[in-house]
Amino acid sequence: MTAVQGSRQYTSIAIIGLLFFIFGFVTWLNGPLITFAKLAFNVSETYAFLIPSAFYISYFCLALPSSVILRRTGMKKGMALGLFVMAIGALVFGQFTTHRWYPGALGGVFTIGAGLAILQTAANPYISILGPIEGAAQRIAVMGICNKIAGILAPIALAAFVMHGMGDLAAQVEAAAPEAKELLLNEFAARVYGPYMVMAGLLVLLAIGILFSPLPEVDTAEANANEGGAESNRRSVFQFPHLLLGVICLFVYVGVEVLAGDAIGIYGEGFGLPLDKTKVFTSYTLGAMLLGYLFGLVAIPRYISQERYLSVSALLGIVFAIGAFLTHGYVSVGFVAALGFANAMMWPAIFPLAIQGLGRFTETGSALLIMGIAGGAVIPQLFAVFKQSHDFQLVFTALAVPCYLYILFFALRGHNVGRVKAG
Repeated sequence: MTAVQGSRQYTSIAIIGLLFFIFGFVTWLNGPLITFAKLAFNVSETYAFLIPSAFYISYFCLALPSSVILRRTGMKKGMALGLFVMAIGALVFGQFTTHRWYPGALGGVFTIGAGLAILQTAANPYISILGPIEGAAQRIAVMGICNKIAGILAPIALAAFVMHGMGDLAAQVEAAAPEAKELLLNEFAARVYGPYMVMAGLLVLLAIGILFSPLPEVDTAEANANEGGAESNRRSVFQFPHLLLGVICLFVYVGVEVLAGDAIGIYGEGFGLPLDKTKVFTSYTLGAMLLGYLFGLVAIPRYISQERYLSVSALLGIVFAIGAFLTHGYVSVGFVAALGFANAMMWPAIFPLAIQGLGRFTETGSALLIMGIAGGAVIPQLFAVFKQSHDFQLVFTALAVPCYLYILFFALRGHNVGRVKAG
């Protein structure tokens, strides 16, 4: 039985699709913000990578509390709360960035991530169980299309409104006297204020809209139970090995997704490519992801199962990562961007496979999976650190390939470990 049926289901999918658009726009601002932070705050590359680290570590800190909040508020009010928290984070980031106080700006990024943790802890299981679990990857693919269209637009919008003329400005800052340098950087940092205030206002309006929307509540325990209630004999969410393996899988997946999306600009700089080109490289990765979602939307589950497609995606990830290592310049950057195609259908496959059959443990299981998003804080930061003393292409490949190998294991076997089959 589906949790929601008919036209009501399509309305719900449309509303959640709007939320995933917001996820994508806010999340994929982090890549160009790394380059922005290096100049605006005059910090090293390693410190600039604290932007995605602060964002993704908030998922680890807030996911389990989010599941508690959602039990009290329900999915609908919880989503609205997440949007309000994100609005606060946008206000904080805009204010402290304008004053060029980096710890405060990182606090704003962390707060935005905290709001998204609440939002994603609700929205991901919601869309997964809005219909048959076997077709969850297809529904999440629709969400991914919304997410990645926003992700493509985000770096372009930031480049147009905030980072325009950045290459020339960096040269001016390098040649300027100390007082003139500070003035130039203050003016540059202040460019984010208006866009982030607008973003905060839109998030508040969307939160109010969600509260008054026709979005129905879903009983996750009933909608996601095994046939015959096979989960009823288990007393803890930790008695589901396939879930725990899924958490690790999401950790490494988000790590390589962020590596390919947020770090691609810094990767391109390693070849000496111009700053005015590298600042929009994130959009290329997300364009490849959008193609991957469109392909997956057609293929799953009509021609291939979500677990089989996940294994194919992992193999593509290995091939593209090695291709990036063996080539140079724009061709190597192209292989990194192509990882977006390989990564596209991974979340849509991993998440429903990991939460399948959790029943009354669905909210907690979802929270644990959302904690896995912290991989986006760890793996790119490792890249930033190790590239200081080792070849950046070698570091990239050495981090990416083992992650894809684990994803391949989960696709072939891990998602079935410890699963109770009905009947």
